[in-house]
Amino acid sequence: MMHIDKMKFLELLGNQIKILRKEKGLSLRQLAQLCDIDYSDISKIEKGQRNIQISTILELTKGLDIHPKDLFDFDTENLK
Repeated sequence: MMHIDKMKFLELLGNQIKILRKEKGLSLRQLAQLCDIDYSDISKIEKGQRNIQISTILELTKGLDIHPKDLFDFDTENLK
C-alpha cells in the first residue's frame, strides 16, 4: 500500500485549487462569494495550511463550477 505524506498532499491539493481558481479568473474574495467559505480560509487551503472536510470540497467545486474529481487531478508520485 502506498504511504502518502499528509502535509505534501494538502500542499498539492491547495495548489490545484489555486490553479483552478486562477484559470477561472477569480480572486479569493470572488471565489468566497460563490461558495460558503471565508476568503481567508480559502487562502489557507491554497497554502496547504488547512485540512478540509468533504463539505468544503463540495463548496469549492460549486464555486469553481467543476466536478469534485477535478480537484484531485494532480500528480501524487512524489508523495511517498
